[in-house]
Amino acid sequence: MKSEQDVDEIKTTRESDSVDELLPLVSLRDVSLGYDSAPVLQGVNLAIFSGSLVGLAGPNGSGKTTLFRAILGLLPVVSGSLSRNCPLANFGYVPQSAALDAQFPLSVAEIVEMGAYGRVRSYQLFPKEEKRRASEVLDQVGMRHLMRKSFFSLSGGQRQRILIARALMVEPKMMILDEPLSGVDEATRHSITEILIKLSHEKQLAIFFSSHDLEMVQRVADQIVGVDKGRVRFEDGKRTVAL
Repeated sequence: MKSEQDVDEIKTTRESDSVDELLPLVSLRDVSLGYDSAPVLQGVNLAIFSGSLVGLAGPNGSGKTTLFRAILGLLPVVSGSLSRNCPLANFGYVPQSAALDAQFPLSVAEIVEMGAYGRVRSYQLFPKEEKRRASEVLDQVGMRHLMRKSFFSLSGGQRQRILIARALMVEPKMMILDEPLSGVDEATRHSITEILIKLSHEKQLAIFFSSHDLEMVQRVADQIVGVDKGRVRFEDGKRTVAL
């Protein structure tokens, strides 16, 4: 039988969890972002919650990657406030394929296992449970059969799904994907968008992805953030809002 103290502790924990669920995973208030104090984006107000599938649309060079870098803690804000309701370790990131060094030979399994490095000490053997987790996330993106292949021998679409698996290996609460549908064929675009929708709607992950293709973003995203000429505009959705 639980004591009154035990019940109170459980109630407090549940109330705390409930409050956490209502808070955005990341929020920006009147944020300006840039390099060497030269603003790229100004007056950014944004909140993203669990389960949101948010598309960031804008032309190349408009500041989409700059916004992602700030959310991931790679770029300090010039002004305003940026807050996160979960540790940075709970953010999964899928970079553009062009950002990867093709001269660095790694298997698919090794690429995916990188997502667990924050949990695995450098001097220990890679744990069996982490290897099982790597197989599971590869299953989620339909790529388990390629786990022994060289990553850079794969097609662009296959690589992109492997990078999504690596981000899932982090066990994220939020995933950020920089142009995940760039340079892939129509069949691959369809399969990747299906993965993103499933992760958001069934797994309650927050998904924030960018594209310069506004029409595609409108088809896929539940909510849309547009960026151009240093400004961010919003189409209000039920869970992603301008503050």
